[in-house]
Amino acid sequence: MSRRRRCLILVEDLPVPFDRRVWTEAKTLRDAGWRVTVISPKGEGATRWHERIDGIEVFRYPLPTTAAGFVSHLAEYAVAMPASLILALLAWRGGRFDVVHACNPPDFFFPIGSLFKRFGSAFVFDQHDLSPEVYVAQGGRRGGLVHRFLLWCERRTYLTADVVIATNETYRRFALERGGVDPHRVFVVRSSPDP
Repeated sequence: MSRRRRCLILVEDLPVPFDRRVWTEAKTLRDAGWRVTVISPKGEGATRWHERIDGIEVFRYPLPTTAAGFVSHLAEYAVAMPASLILALLAWRGGRFDVVHACNPPDFFFPIGSLFKRFGSAFVFDQHDLSPEVYVAQGGRRGGLVHRFLLWCERRTYLTADVVIATNETYRRFALERGGVDPHRVFVVRSSPDP
């Protein structure tokens, strides 16, 4: 009997299963015969650190804050990134991941993707938002230190990814033009309600 393929999904923006796009992707993989593990933050209605929901393994970590503002985001990501790595390594003990699927924002999962690529995993970047543009839209300064850092992280994520999933043709164009990603490695996957 062959080994079931295994996918790790990393998400920081919303708790699972309440991030509908991520949850739909996880269920689709499960329905295709994959073993799926998701790592996300805790939140209202999603407070257990480890559980299995509909056959999908979920690990969660607490965030110190989800408030807006530079200092709040620093505190949030200072907890989320190490917690994601620790939980990913804990989940990895159950067997090798064939795919590590990182959902943005933020674009900070590329070091985890790089690590698991060394263990033989493929790395998928699922670009839900253009983080540098979101930062500017929320009042950040275009061309400033933070904006340049976000562009650098986005570029590193594109370079690390074996495949990029874009939510629409505009995001695909950013991956091709700003990210320099090979067109054969960028796919548009739209979200829609479950009929």
